[in-house]
Amino acid sequence: MQPPFDNQEGVISTAVGYAGGEGNTANYDKVSMGTSGHREVFQVKYDSQKVKYEQLLEIFWQNIDPFQGDGQLHDRGHQYTTAIYYNDETEKAAAEKSKAEYENKFGKKIATAIEPSKEFYAAEDYHQDYYKKNPLRYGMYSTGSDRKEHLKKIWSDTK
Repeated sequence: MQPPFDNQEGVISTAVGYAGGEGNTANYDKVSMGTSGHREVFQVKYDSQKVKYEQLLEIFWQNIDPFQGDGQLHDRGHQYTTAIYYNDETEKAAAEKSKAEYENKFGKKIATAIEPSKEFYAAEDYHQDYYKKNPLRYGMYSTGSDRKEHLKKIWSDTK
């Protein structure tokens, strides 16, 4: 999920991590086991004068399978389900509006949750910018998951 955001003008930084669960810590071992209630997430910091929140929502939607309720692609479990965490009522309203528009467009329910922000726990250093640090492994995983083709099937008629 990082590359499309990192390439967007106005995005200051992205970080991968964990959020949404209970407890005051999260790490890869706890989250990947699926017992912490956290999701694997990413955090986007942006300049609202250069990119609007609605544009970031659009990037998000175009890079997920919004109908898959048990994870994303081959990754299964609550920790891989999609969610939008909002910071205020304006973000909440924008997220709900965009979700409703896509539900209308597709004629079916979207599985992505919209929830208030909870504590963000940055992932371990080796996870940060993984696609830059490990381009070969990232490319193999991305190709092996059929991510690009799967998303193309969903989103090709919406542009």
